[in-house]
Amino acid sequence: MFRNVLTGVAALMLSAALVSQVSAQSAAGGYLAGRNAAVNSDYREAARYYTQALARDSSNAELIENTILSMLSLGQIDKAAPLARVLEQKKQKSQVARLVITADLARSQDFAALLSREGDTDGIGPWVDGLVKAWSHVGAGDVTSAMESFDALATEAGMRGFVLYHKALALASVGDFEGAEAIFGDAGAGAAGQTRRGVMAHAEVLAQLNRYKDALTVLRTSFAGTTDPELDQMIAALEAKEDIPFTHVRDAQTGIAEVFFTFAAVLKSESAGDYYVLLYSRIARYLRPDHVDALLLTAGLLENLGQNQLAIEEYRDVPADDPAFHVAELGRADALRRSGKADQAVEVLEQLARSHGDLAVVHSTLGDVLRGQDDYTGAIAAYDRAIERAPETAPVRWVLYYSRGIAHERSGMDAEMEADFRAALALNPEQPQVLNYLGYSMVEQNRNLEEALDMIERAVAASPDSGYIVDSLGWVFYRLGRYEEAVEQMERAVELLAVDPVVNDHLGDVYWAVGRQREAEFQWSRALSFIDPEDAGGEADPERIRRKIEVGLDRVLEEEGAPPLKVATDI
Repeated sequence: MFRNVLTGVAALMLSAALVSQVSAQSAAGGYLAGRNAAVNSDYREAARYYTQALARDSSNAELIENTILSMLSLGQIDKAAPLARVLEQKKQKSQVARLVITADLARSQDFAALLSREGDTDGIGPWVDGLVKAWSHVGAGDVTSAMESFDALATEAGMRGFVLYHKALALASVGDFEGAEAIFGDAGAGAAGQTRRGVMAHAEVLAQLNRYKDALTVLRTSFAGTTDPELDQMIAALEAKEDIPFTHVRDAQTGIAEVFFTFAAVLKSESAGDYYVLLYSRIARYLRPDHVDALLLTAGLLENLGQNQLAIEEYRDVPADDPAFHVAELGRADALRRSGKADQAVEVLEQLARSHGDLAVVHSTLGDVLRGQDDYTGAIAAYDRAIERAPETAPVRWVLYYSRGIAHERSGMDAEMEADFRAALALNPEQPQVLNYLGYSMVEQNRNLEEALDMIERAVAASPDSGYIVDSLGWVFYRLGRYEEAVEQMERAVELLAVDPVVNDHLGDVYWAVGRQREAEFQWSRALSFIDPEDAGGEADPERIRRKIEVGLDRVLEEEGAPPLKVATDI
């Protein structure tokens, strides 16, 4: 469906990535440094180095395009626009320049200029260009031509819903709410109309027609079982029959912003690559700075690209009184954690717990971060608050019990751990991670082994390619003295997790149990080689492994006062 869009973006990226000889020798250093920074997604440094190189070789088209691309990646479209016009004046075909110029003209609301470019064969892509043209007619005051443009684009079945969604938004933006509802109400807006933004836009349209009950039905049907401050505010306003303005798209400029955002969202869902999507989301943000959904998408993309500081800066732009503030703060905390600033992440979440303490997700996220810092007492308290606030019917409840169960297990509170895991299984009986964790815990405690085997076998059936779960199955067979069966599962686990020290250690024990002592010693040696020296608290004990290599597993078990391995006549 979006092959033309992807082709256009791919051509843009390929053009920016091609290496050519930089004509000015003095610019080569900046060019190479900029290219290296761009490859590592360090757009700030890339823009700096490319700008330095461009100062020494201002006529080099490749340097100009790379500089534009880096600036666009940073959202600095106002700085990139003059360079884009230089490329255009040079008659250089450049998709990235076209993107920037389109954004600049839309920001200036120069719709006549946008319409005059419609014959340009080197556009961004037929669907983006077509929708920008239609919205530009709206901006120029020619609604009739705008509708004709939308209808012409909608003739291809694969794009029909997407185009009609924008037609509905355009109709609503000029006050034709009946026309917009005719599209939304007939499901003409397709998949785009079923997104969160599409559903909320539909509800706003219905509110303009005083159809508050219908608007509430749309929201409650679409978001059954979920809630957030923005939805809560809209629902409360509809229940009170308050005046709700249509804010989804205010004018042609914000309509074009929505074009870039919706394409970014679609490309993201189709796994087009975070960097490709970033270019579109940056333009959406540039054209509509208060587009919080575009901001959150941009920040998430930057996190995925490893640019956590840039993501943090994006998240900070959401004002404290915005309904999505808690989402931005959760994102900022995650970016801080990824940056190795877990203490700052905790501070952000603790502050959020004070301002948005009614939201279970705030407390559960705090619990996750505290658990990652080995603060299990604090994590348990946070999970307690999350469970208290999560609705009984919320699908997330099993996750909360599971997470608290892990914290209880790490705190040595086995009874509380088991109660939490069983509560999670009562809500999600075949969840493989919970089945495996509880089953493996019982195996390690050498109790309820038959029940543990049943749980782990169900976990393997649900997740057969999980090396950790397959390892658990092998280990419970080992504990039960079913050594030959244990070998098969442990060898499979090592295939799935070749460099995991615990799995290799377990395979060594199993080999020893079936008399394959030389292979056991080899696996123990492999396990030792995979242990991280800084992970002193890991489950694989290097001293114990060395002792097994030295004297064998039977002697180690005897020294530990553990039961000896079963022999064939015992099994």
